[in-house]
Amino acid sequence: MRHRNHSKRLARKPDQARSLLKNLVTSVLLYEKVRTTKKRAQVARSLIDRVIAISKREVRPDLAIRKIRPLVTHDNACRKVLEVLKKRYEKRSSGFTRLVPVGMRSGDGAQLVDLILMDAVVPKTIDN
Repeated sequence: MRHRNHSKRLARKPDQARSLLKNLVTSVLLYEKVRTTKKRAQVARSLIDRVIAISKREVRPDLAIRKIRPLVTHDNACRKVLEVLKKRYEKRSSGFTRLVPVGMRSGDGAQLVDLILMDAVVPKTIDN
């Protein structure tokens, strides 16, 4: 029985799920908008909030980088969190992301959402 087991596996082995989430978090931090499935976005959302909260909480940047680095895959993401996002969310204590429903994926009917950082300046693109 799986009573009281609330972890989300994302239908992958633990290593693969961890890698998927690290890549997703890195992409959201770098590009500020990512289109993905609803379940993936819900899991990544908590990690993104944790990364930004760590950057706001830590006074010394080297300690913040040490804590953020295991959660992302690229050094530019760490740099952007500390230089740009920390200042952008000074007055906000939580709720750094939002999920915008987009529709269903044509191949398998999965729910798609846009995972967007709040107050993000994302250029409008034409979808084909």
